[in-house]
Amino acid sequence: MDDYPLLNAFLTMLWFFLWIMWFMLLFKIIGDIFRDDGLSGWGKAGWTIFVCLLPFLGCFVYLIARGRSMGERDVRQMRQQEQAFRAYVQSAVDTEAPRATADELARLAAMRDHGDLTPAEYEQAKSKVLASH
Repeated sequence: MDDYPLLNAFLTMLWFFLWIMWFMLLFKIIGDIFRDDGLSGWGKAGWTIFVCLLPFLGCFVYLIARGRSMGERDVRQMRQQEQAFRAYVQSAVDTEAPRATADELARLAAMRDHGDLTPAEYEQAKSKVLASH
């Protein structure tokens, strides 16, 4: 234990954390390069080569030159995902409404057939169910 003091353990953890952070930043930048629809194919190839061949300089230049639009693209993508989710939920709710109406009408018909509802009450309840959906 004397060969590796506590301060060295903390420094090792710090370097490991910075190394992981560096790779996360590198992957985030490369992902942003390919996600940008406004960037041409040559622009994407150029930025990718620049970031891969000179990673420190490439990442810092990319963040300086395109950092603001990088955040705007993230926000735009989150909004599109939220809209897609809301549209999916809305379509799922809309498909449930006819099924609920059919179930309600089947329940009313069963009550009429069982004698719990008169034909006039059945027609009134049926028109109410159909009007609500």
